[in-house]
Amino acid sequence: MRRRLAWLLLAVGLALLAAACSGGSASIDFSQLEEEPPAQLAVPRGDVIRMAVAPVISPVPSLTLYEQLADYMSEKLRRPVDLVLGKTYAEINDLVKSGDVTLALVCTNPFLQGQEEFGMELLAAPEVAGQPYYFSLLIVRAGLDVTSLADLRGMTFAFTDPLSNSGRLAPLYQLALLGEAPDSFFSRAIFTYAHDNSIRAVADGLVDAAAVDSQVYEYLSITEPDLANKVKVIERWGPFGISPVAVNPNLDPELKTRLREVFLQMEGDAQGRELLQRLLIDRFIVPDDSIYDSVREMRAYLREKGLTE
Repeated sequence: MRRRLAWLLLAVGLALLAAACSGGSASIDFSQLEEEPPAQLAVPRGDVIRMAVAPVISPVPSLTLYEQLADYMSEKLRRPVDLVLGKTYAEINDLVKSGDVTLALVCTNPFLQGQEEFGMELLAAPEVAGQPYYFSLLIVRAGLDVTSLADLRGMTFAFTDPLSNSGRLAPLYQLALLGEAPDSFFSRAIFTYAHDNSIRAVADGLVDAAAVDSQVYEYLSITEPDLANKVKVIERWGPFGISPVAVNPNLDPELKTRLREVFLQMEGDAQGRELLQRLLIDRFIVPDDSIYDSVREMRAYLREKGLTE
């Protein structure tokens, strides 16, 4: 099966190390690494389905599993499915907006931003442990004597992506409730662009704390318990509507329906159930849009306070 990896996941290890070892309070800005958004296209052309993946929809960072999902979809659709990996959430939104990808696995906050900007449409969403929700976990090094966000004043912090809900929006909101902003509250803040990178940054002592996706944390707790034992959860924020599979609203209605059917019917066949199990997903559903209201409220509050872009 043909695959084009349009982007590789961002490698941030050296940047994290440099940031952790340097002084000052400035955040690391990776925005200069972003490319110009793709040329405007009405919808993807030809028979190829292009599926974009932001590293957030599942707790599995492995490219292999996303390739297996692409293979599964290709078999069900009887069409080639190309995998497109994005390095930022904004980039994935740009690809959906332009129509240069057919569908995308996106984060909750970028999904809501896409809804506002161009009517990004929910195709399906995963259900985990019987619920279409997840949480933002505030984690610190295991030996750090702190019990709340308020205790982190003057310490170092890792956000994930600038558009991440659990990795940035939620902690920004919690800081705002304390009457604080990250630039003045933390001694230094960095972006890691992946939840597992944030967990490793805390575990390795590169930063004191981070806010991460609960699904990623739970997956690493199972697959890498030694890593998980190096951090501890001190606060849990949410629940938040889970990250969905989304499409451009102008996508061909028949293709949209067929794509949705593939996700909704995964639990009905052995191959689909096995793949869902590997992704730590019960099934895909079409949830009520109201599950995202709590994130909308945070977005509105921060916007009113002038604390978001």
